[in-house]
Amino acid sequence: MTQTFKRLSTATPLPVHLRGGVVAIGNFDGVHRGHQAVLERALAEAGSNGVPALVLTFEPHPRKVFRPEVPLFVLTPPPMKARLLAELGFAALVEQPFTRDFASLSAEAFVTDVLEKNLGIHHAVTGFDFHFGKDRQGGPAFLMEAGERHGFGVTLVDAFRDEGAEVVSSSRIRELLAEGKVEEAAGLLGYRFTVEAEVIGGQQLGRTLGFPTANMRLSPEAALREGIYAVRFRRADGTLHDGVASFGRRPTVDDNGAPLLETYIFDFSGNLYGETCEVSFFGFLRPELKFDGLDALVAQMKKDEAEARALLAGVRPLSQLDAEIAF
Repeated sequence: MTQTFKRLSTATPLPVHLRGGVVAIGNFDGVHRGHQAVLERALAEAGSNGVPALVLTFEPHPRKVFRPEVPLFVLTPPPMKARLLAELGFAALVEQPFTRDFASLSAEAFVTDVLEKNLGIHHAVTGFDFHFGKDRQGGPAFLMEAGERHGFGVTLVDAFRDEGAEVVSSSRIRELLAEGKVEEAAGLLGYRFTVEAEVIGGQQLGRTLGFPTANMRLSPEAALREGIYAVRFRRADGTLHDGVASFGRRPTVDDNGAPLLETYIFDFSGNLYGETCEVSFFGFLRPELKFDGLDALVAQMKKDEAEARALLAGVRPLSQLDAEIAF
């Protein structure tokens, strides 16, 4: 990890030591293997030129601005995206506030105001289909021509395809997570899908049943399949614990509850309230069920624990990034 990693906004001046870098440009929601192909090229270019490697992204996601009525499951909210990019070795994540006013900027103004003036860019790396500026008037050819005029290099990276020759995309990953297929999603991400949230107070029913849980409320747009998962839980201090988590509405005890992520952490006791923690998903065990009473629920929870322990005992990192996030 880059120890001095910074998460910045274009609304404030870029620190002098970060100007003149190689900038990977895109939304990068999910920081999946396709994105990593772009990001790795940027890191290599920066390394060969001895300049900083930065990522320029847009917040909120442009789809939220153009289609606010359509919920969007954001795979990596800004703090998680920053965590992943830091682990990959970038010096900074620079967030461009995305508004309708910004979207109305011409492609030339984006190059001049954002890339040249704000970032002092040395080289841009982006996907082959990146478009920018009002009405998406700026495309790959425009960016390369603008680079020649403004004095920065441009590298375009082709679409990344998985082992089945399909393009890896955030949309595919969202669909897999909505079906509970977290193992397949991990294959496209290159790491286990991970969420981050503050541990909040709950009804403390789990404690009375012998299964105390750390409760986290995710975004209402998090379209993860409701059910029971084998997970790893990382505390704010970096310590890692295996566990089993329920994501859903607790039909046995609370038919009207809002979706909640409740993690029973194996071999742990302590107060986690107020800590911002991470949960990485390794396997879907079963859907949520409504049981005939608490005794039946506890019996099933014991089976879930045994299954999760067995699954987690045999897992191995998918990549160096996975090793940093979930191991």
